[in-house]
Amino acid sequence: MEQQIPSFPTGILTVRTIAMPADTNANGDIFGGWVMAHMDQAGGIAGVERARGRVVTVKVDSMTFLAPMKVGDVLEVYTEIGAIGRTSMKIAIEAWAQRFQTTRREKVTEAIFTFVAVDDDGRPRVVPPPQPAEDA
Repeated sequence: MEQQIPSFPTGILTVRTIAMPADTNANGDIFGGWVMAHMDQAGGIAGVERARGRVVTVKVDSMTFLAPMKVGDVLEVYTEIGAIGRTSMKIAIEAWAQRFQTTRREKVTEAIFTFVAVDDDGRPRVVPPPQPAEDA
């Protein structure tokens, strides 16, 4: 049975950037690592906001690329905080391409990134409870 891919993103738009020629491989496709780096950046932004301090990436669950990015496409990265442990949090991250000079969007990939809150010395610290405004 074929997996149904949603036609709209889930989560909060956290990073948005354009794919440029310097970001391509020899075939003219945008490097998967470029997409993944922006996903990690978006997860870090969401993690810092939730943990109210420094976080580090410790794990990325499996990632399958569903569609290529091309030069001129706008990469949109959406994040959604998931399970929160004592020092760690799982963040669902989706990468979408807004196709060059159109409003058409296509999911490129998704993954669950695990981040750990750390102190100034890089040691794990407790993720604080949510602030009242985060309870929504």
